Amino acid sequence: MKKRIHQIDLFKKYPHEVQEELFHNLIETAKNTEWGKAYGYKDISSVKNFQERVPVSTYEDLFPYIERVLKGEQNILWPSKVEWFAKSSGTTNARSKFIPVTPESLEDCHYKGGKDMLSIYVNNYPDTKLFSGKGLSIGGSHRPSEYNSKISCGDVSAVIMQNLPIWAEAMRTPPLKIALMDKWEEKIEKMVEVTVSENVTSFSGVPTWTYVLLKRILEVTGKSNVLEVWPNLELFTHGAVAFGPYRQLFREIIPSDRMNYLEVYNASEGFFGIQDQRDTEDEMLLMLDYGIYYEFIPVDQFEVEYPKTLTLDQVELGKNYALLISTNAGLWRYKIGDTIRFTSLSPFRIKISGRTKHFINAFGEEVIVENAEVAITKACNATGAIISNFTAAPIYIESGKRGGHEWLIEFEKEPDSLQRFTHVLDDTLREINSDYDAKRQNDIALQEPVVHAVPQGTFMKWLKQKGKLGGQNKIPRLSNTREYLEEIKKVSCIK
Repeated sequence: MKKRIHQIDLFKKYPHEVQEELFHNLIETAKNTEWGKAYGYKDISSVKNFQERVPVSTYEDLFPYIERVLKGEQNILWPSKVEWFAKSSGTTNARSKFIPVTPESLEDCHYKGGKDMLSIYVNNYPDTKLFSGKGLSIGGSHRPSEYNSKISCGDVSAVIMQNLPIWAEAMRTPPLKIALMDKWEEKIEKMVEVTVSENVTSFSGVPTWTYVLLKRILEVTGKSNVLEVWPNLELFTHGAVAFGPYRQLFREIIPSDRMNYLEVYNASEGFFGIQDQRDTEDEMLLMLDYGIYYEFIPVDQFEVEYPKTLTLDQVELGKNYALLISTNAGLWRYKIGDTIRFTSLSPFRIKISGRTKHFINAFGEEVIVENAEVAITKACNATGAIISNFTAAPIYIESGKRGGHEWLIEFEKEPDSLQRFTHVLDDTLREINSDYDAKRQNDIALQEPVVHAVPQGTFMKWLKQKGKLGGQNKIPRLSNTREYLEEIKKVSCIK
């Protein structure tokens, strides 16, 4: 671990050199693949050549190639044999995405990220007792592909767990046969049964689903908080959704100053960032030596057919960028759909600011996920509320009516006043987003938000109806259409 910390320090010190070397390795490795031949990788000698020759790709652009690999063809996007695919977990697309997982991406990216996470944590907390017990991991499931029975597809967490070395498997709980079950409700019961008797010192997962498990553990054991079940618990590693709105929720059931929280940025497409400093919330070190070459698309280029892209040496502090990656899984100049902003350029640290398709901009207000999460957190703090889930969408202008935003919020603990909660939410959005504030002036374009408190269990019921219960599935926080909001309103019986 100490040796690895030294290597991390090196890429922090020489970020551009590390990325440049990695870029040339990717091009050299893939030059004889079908994709590499089509785009003349043998002749690419610089990033500029690469950007001029290779198009920016969405999943839909790459799918004809990915489909061939799913059917068993090899050496299409990457030369190594591909036997695993990570099935994307988002709720925004009815059609699932299948992301290739190569031996290199598994070993040099996903596993390396997991080991670095531990290295960084131990470096920051040298007196840790983490390894005196087990890590509880909440993952998804996998099954043979419908295209080819020799290829398996599933949540990236399931792919990782299924391929863990024996030494790593011995350090985790529950056993694989339970961890990889595909029936979520049954899995939760089995996980509770097996893990309550273990000495769990850490757990990892999506905050939403982790909370569901912990709440069920307290119900079954009759304990008042999680530390009564696992007294040596010290770490929660979380990702996939911003933790800010959930922080108080976890403090309520894990009431300890010794409990630590570590944010990571991992996705089906790769492992990108790790919180490397103590006492910083949702700010992560961009990991530069995982077989991923990074480019960044400025906001004004998001919808451009041939966007201008920036390299790491061209980015600026505080600006939103869409993330573009070329990887050792054979994803080339791939738009993963996330937006980030840099909080530091030496070393390169980032915050996830949202999704390129998750925003509200029906009236030019340009509200992004990060705005919503900051406002929700502040409103909770001001009113003593604790939330478990939320979503928002526009209220369109109708004859005689002004437009606005409608919020559905599932509270674990109700605010002392829903009206005051709404005021703080609105005021915070005005404070942090000048476009929103301009549209709210004198209620000219936007009226005050409409906030509904929906019954507990509403969002889970909606996900179950969609067949997306458990795993790494997420609630769409913001949408520029009312599709999801109207579906969830029906579940909650709000008119």
